[in-house]
Amino acid sequence: MSTPAPRPYRSYVYAYPHKTAYRELAGLPELAVLWADEPKDALSLYAHIPFCEVRCGFCNLFTRVGAPDGLTTRYLDALDRQAAAVREALGDGGPVRFATAAFGGGTPTFLTAGELERLCDIAEKRMGVDLRAVPLSVETSPATATADRLALLAERGATRLSIGVQSFVEAEARAAVRPQRRADVEAALGRIRDSGVPVLNIDLIYGIDGQTERSWQVSLDAALAWRPEELYLYPLYVRPLTGLGRLQDPAAADRAWDEQRLRLYRYGRDHLLARGYEQVSMRMFRRADAGPSGPDDHACQTDGMIGLGCGARSYTSALHYSFDYAVDMREIRSIIDVYTETEDFSRAPHGYGMTGAEARRRHLLQSLLQAQGMPVDGYEERFGSSPAADFGPELARFEALGWLDADAPAGLLRLSPEGLAHSDGLGPELFSPAVRAAMAAYEAK
Repeated sequence: MSTPAPRPYRSYVYAYPHKTAYRELAGLPELAVLWADEPKDALSLYAHIPFCEVRCGFCNLFTRVGAPDGLTTRYLDALDRQAAAVREALGDGGPVRFATAAFGGGTPTFLTAGELERLCDIAEKRMGVDLRAVPLSVETSPATATADRLALLAERGATRLSIGVQSFVEAEARAAVRPQRRADVEAALGRIRDSGVPVLNIDLIYGIDGQTERSWQVSLDAALAWRPEELYLYPLYVRPLTGLGRLQDPAAADRAWDEQRLRLYRYGRDHLLARGYEQVSMRMFRRADAGPSGPDDHACQTDGMIGLGCGARSYTSALHYSFDYAVDMREIRSIIDVYTETEDFSRAPHGYGMTGAEARRRHLLQSLLQAQGMPVDGYEERFGSSPAADFGPELARFEALGWLDADAPAGLLRLSPEGLAHSDGLGPELFSPAVRAAMAAYEAK
């Protein structure tokens, strides 16, 4: 008797393992030791700014509303101290170069133009990133995408601006606990285009209460009118400790909602494909004539990631590490306060060791969830084994469900269109028993 297919919307696997699997690290290892033998000639930098003007009802990101009493100044002071400590830990025994940079959050453009300039200075003068020579992606919001902020980012080398719109239909935005006026959104998009930053990404959400194919098309077409180089289509999730999670029980989400989201996903996917966009992953679509703007959306999970800020992760080949994690606003405020008071950033406080088996899982996950698939020979060269040998039962199940592309070229492991549609059900199926146990034992806070 065959086992039922996983539900299509279990969790968004944007990193493996998830922070809920991280634990306080014994002995608090020194960063200098962790990075001593790591290649450092093509690092990625991610700076986390944990502030927003409002917190959307669906958001479970590490962010707080507002920044009273000079908190942004204290946060940037701590970020500066952390950057200095990390750069010292990287050493000078070999070349230290950065290939990409990103400012995320929260909302980085919550910072003033002057504060954004200081953030860029930290990246360049402390870490040694040449922001004008590498792809630099910055997240923004309609309310904070002001002309002075955008001009500063453009001048400092930003190549991509990502704006969370979620819906151009005001009633849907209210239903998602994200009140905004469409006129304000359109004005912000105009300012982004006027800034001259070459790549615009627009985030949209499907599965909002009351959303239909017709109203979904309104948002899709409103976004397409700006000819964005990239579009991300996100399914709505209702997670514990979020605004919507307090209004309704996440466990009450049923098959009807799954079917609504799948239906809207397919509609959005087909709508974009028919209008000159290529699918990069379940969520990401790139305008075919725009060309790649830098690493695809899985690249933030590669080894050699330096994370600055209290919500950022760092990745070496053997350890993923970060500061403590929370979703509840009071807990987040407390962690931010502790971060701003920290003087010694020379050690890794929380993390998860990446053994050979976990590294295999991570490689398969981050590759298979991309529309282009995974070359089997690359996996074999890196790990000295085959995906079939390491993940035979899982791959056999995906094949039985029709999630693997039977027409993929020889030597390429690739998801079918239905496999891509079920990425959020497929991804968790590849979690290791140890990671599952650690995530299950995590007490949400």
